[in-house]
Formats: sequence, C-alpha cells, structure tokens
Amino acid sequence: MKIGIIGNPNVGKSLIFSSLSGVGVEVTNYPGTTVGLQSGTVCCQKNQIELLDLPGIYSLDGLSDEESLVRDVIQHKEIDALLVITDAAHLERNLYLLLQIAEYDIPLVIVLNMVDEAKKQGLIIDTGRLSHLIGSPVIETIATEGKNIDKILPLTISEATPATIPVFYDRHIEAGIRSLNKMFGISKTEALLALQGIERREEITEASDTISTEIENEHRMSVSQIIAANRHHAAKNLASEVCQKTKRMEHSGIDRFLTKTIPGIPILLCVIIGMLLCVFIIGTWMEEQIVLLFDNLLINPLLALHLDPLVSEIAFSVLIALQAGLGIAFPFILTFYLLISYIEDTGYMTRAAFLADRTMHHFGLHGQAIIPMVLGFGCNVPAIMGIRNLTSKRERIIASFLITMVPCSARTVIIAGIVAAFVGIAYAFSIYLIIFFLLILTGFIFSRVIPGQQLGMVLEMPPLRKPSLYQVIIRSWIHIREFLFIAMPLLIVSSIILGIFEYFGILSVIEGVFAPMMESLLGLPDFVLTALLFGILRKEMAFETLVVLAGTADLLTVMTKVQLYIFAIVSTLFVPCISTIAVLGHEIGWRYAFLISGYTILLGLATGAVIHGINLMIP
Repeated sequence: MKIGIIGNPNVGKSLIFSSLSGVGVEVTNYPGTTVGLQSGTVCCQKNQIELLDLPGIYSLDGLSDEESLVRDVIQHKEIDALLVITDAAHLERNLYLLLQIAEYDIPLVIVLNMVDEAKKQGLIIDTGRLSHLIGSPVIETIATEGKNIDKILPLTISEATPATIPVFYDRHIEAGIRSLNKMFGISKTEALLALQGIERREEITEASDTISTEIENEHRMSVSQIIAANRHHAAKNLASEVCQKTKRMEHSGIDRFLTKTIPGIPILLCVIIGMLLCVFIIGTWMEEQIVLLFDNLLINPLLALHLDPLVSEIAFSVLIALQAGLGIAFPFILTFYLLISYIEDTGYMTRAAFLADRTMHHFGLHGQAIIPMVLGFGCNVPAIMGIRNLTSKRERIIASFLITMVPCSARTVIIAGIVAAFVGIAYAFSIYLIIFFLLILTGFIFSRVIPGQQLGMVLEMPPLRKPSLYQVIIRSWIHIREFLFIAMPLLIVSSIILGIFEYFGILSVIEGVFAPMMESLLGLPDFVLTALLFGILRKEMAFETLVVLAGTADLLTVMTKVQLYIFAIVSTLFVPCISTIAVLGHEIGWRYAFLISGYTILLGLATGAVIHGINLMIP
C-alpha cells in the first residue's frame, strides 16, 4: 500500500512523516523533475506501507515544480490513499487545499494537527461534524507530543474514503465544465484545469480557450480568480460550520519582541553567537579528547611497530584519516546539527529570516532569498535548490552568489577546528565578520549591476513550539549520517592515495610546481594547495586533508597561527564543493556555476593575500 502525505507548509507534515517512518528514509528526485521526495517503508497490521512525503503546497492549480508534481501524483493515482495534514489553528486556509483534493476522488484521512495551538487561540473544532460534512475520517493529533500518531495508519488502512463534499462553482464555470465533459468526455477536475489553462490536451485547447474567454468577458475576472473565490467561499462556510470561538487563552505574545528590530536583532545576534560559541567550545573539548585517544591507543603504537615502509604509510594514512574525520570534524558537525535542529524545531528560524530580510534588504539581500540563505548555514546544496521558489532569474542569480559564500556546517568545521582550536575563539568570530562584510559587499554590487526589479517577501510565521528531543535527534542524524557514510569513506580513500603519492614522491613534485605562488601570495607551505583542492570534494576535507598531509593533529607544530588563519579563510571562501557546483549548474546554468566558482576562487585568494600583506607590514 502506498500512502502520500500532503498539506500546506508548516503544518507538521514532515514531522508526522518522520514519526511514522522512523529513520529509514530515502530522498530521491521524482522522475522528470528536480524536486526531492522523502519516502519510507513501515509495517502496520501485517501490511507493508510505503509513505511518500509530498512537498508542502497551498494549491493544486499552481505551476511550480512542487505543485505540478503533487498534482501529477494525485491525478494519475500513483498512491492508494492520502493523509491530508491540516493546521487546526488555521483551518479555513487549509480547507482550501482539502477541497481541491476532494475533487480527485482518492481515499483520504484528514489529520487535524496542532489542536493544542487551536485551543490556545480559543478555537474548538467539532471533528465529528467535520468528518460528516467532508465524508472522510478525521483524527486529531499533536505531532510535537506524538499524540494519536500511532492511530493514523490503522485508521487509514481501515477507513480511508474519498471525500464527498462538493464545491459549488459559479454557474458559468459549471456550464463550461458540462460543455467540456459533453464534447470530450473529460472529468470535472480535468475540465477545471483546462479552463485555467493548466495541463490540457491539445485537442481541447481551442474549445477551453473559447469558453474561458466568454466567462472572463462576462465576469471581468480570470477563470482562475473565479474558481479560487468559489473555493475560498466554500472553505469559509465549512470552517464556520465546525469551528466555535471561545475565550482566547493568555499567551506571552513573544513574537512582538522577536520580530521587532529592537530587541529582535540583539536577540538574533545572541542566538547566533551563542550557537557558534557552543560549537567552538564543545567541539574543541571533544576534539582534544578524541585526538588524544587516537594518538595514545592507535597512532603511536603503529609507529612503534617498524613495519614495511609502504605498509606503514598506508596504515598510517588510514589512522590519520580516521583521526581527522572522527576526532576533528565529527565533534563540530555533531554539535552544530544538534543545535541548528533544536532551533529549527522551535520555529525561531522563520523569525530570524524575517528580521534578516528587513535589516539586510538595503544591502541587496532579497526577501525570499533569506530563507535559503539561512538554510545555507546547514548545507549550501539544499539552499541552492531552494532558490527555485524565487520569482525572477535576477534574484536566483544574486542569491546563488550569496549562498555559496554562507559558511555551511563543513566550513564551520574548518573555522572551529583550525582557528578556534589553535588560534583563538575571537579570531574564529573575526572570520565570520569578514565573510559577512564580503557577503554584504557582493550583494550590494550585484544588486546594482544585474538589471531587474527587487521584490519583497511574503513569509508565513509558524507558531513557536517546544522542541521535541526525539525529532531533534532524528533531524540531526539525517545530516550526520551523510558525513559518516559518504565523507568518511571518501576521506579514507583520499588519505590512502595521498599516502601512496607521498611514498613515491609524486606529491612533492606537484607541490613544488605551485610552491612559489603559495609562499609568495599567501605565505603558506607548499602542501596546503593539495588540501585546498581536496576541499572541492567536501569542504571539511580541506581541513582533514591538511591534517593528513601534516602528519599530525597538532597543526601548530607545522604552521604558524597566522598561516592557519589564512588557510582557514581561503578554504572557507575558496571554490564551492563539487555538490554545490553541480546543483548550481542545474538550477541557474553551467555558465553561472563556473562564474560563481571563479569569483569565489579570486575572492578567497585575494582575501588571503591581503591578510598576508597586512601581516608582513606588522613589525
């Protein structure tokens, strides 16, 4: 049995999906699109069920990739049943999508989530009445607390039924539907899409265009506007039938403080600085302990064995790679994702984006681009994929330049593991300030160079919630396992190759060619270039490879503090990782992907050269 999970953004859809499916989740692109879908398999009442987490949408009549995908899945009956997740606190808005789904005649169960938020707003929903009017079962849930989550699948297996509630459209729309049905034998949903100019067959184009033109001339409105108005009216009437307003519960009204410039921005700065401090301090402490264990228990005993030189080099390469990955990178990745998942689960990230938009708009940072930029602190790849929701190519191009400069979690590993650990926490923060300045400068310049209109932001503000420890751990694990199962094997193989190259002297030849440039321009040792190039595979590998090449986790024995600082800022700004470049090529074209890569290379080298020059001027 295949069950799709559908709903508006920010209704707890993905939270319910992860609660039902556990951690065994796969992410794949829907055939013919670039939209990623999460799927998971679960067993319930001796039935094997495949769950499909469909993208969050507001309507089935839109033309975005996400809306087209969901419409295609439902229209072609690629699923056996639907879980329609709704926000009880905003039921009328959610019913608009539900009424569209009802017209596709597919078995469904309505999950009325966030009933606790509705009660806080003084809303009481008669679920029995709602189920009777719609014709499908309704279940109340509080996903953050896990309430009734275990009852969803059994209810879906036994009682999922198609909705029977009709939407009464304007008489001209109804007449147009009947005409198309009589002429071409198409269904009501196909006729509605055809009248709006969406997914219509070639043979009905002329007829549907003629009917639509007559309707629009009669109403002085587009067919899409008339249909939307009819659905909104039906949703409003349905909500008024089942909702009762009581006395609103007292609440703190904390959003009045979080979304105002003062004290919102100081609070945002405190959150960011506090998170980075935790990453630096906790990660550094864990790094010291793990590195010490590796040295005492594995590396020193290996060196004392006096094995064959080639065997010893390969074994040492494996151990130093494990030490670099598990002892240096992993503590910072673990700490970062636990903290960012916790903050995301509270709903505060939306407030942060709202504040950042208002503050940074003057510097060329565009409204809707703020959300993928915030995501960029976790990983640039999904952040770049998020730019497809921006309304103009101009915004997508500018956002791409800026997102590739945002310090992702892998770059945070470099900043924390090198600068915070060996140079000082204050210097680590100074790198963020430099990048922030360059980001603003880049946005300022490109917003004036690239022609087009700069648009604002329409942002939905989900309620603040108490984070679920289980969900924080699950969300963190999804990112951490990528590092463990993708980056670590890559690092070990790369380390072995470097060890073999070192043994046969190949590495010395390569480094010797570029040594003059590295030393004169940046003041760095020749082997640093190899570390920078490996950073193209994954950003944290620049740091890990540096440790491998240095042959020790104590980098201060082979480089000065100034050299470590320059290496960190160059590798942070240097060309994006190969995954980010690939996504850039797909989203905005390879011309801009290479242009952005070249820009970041020049920016990184120029920044490093300036710092090196300033250091030479200081007596």
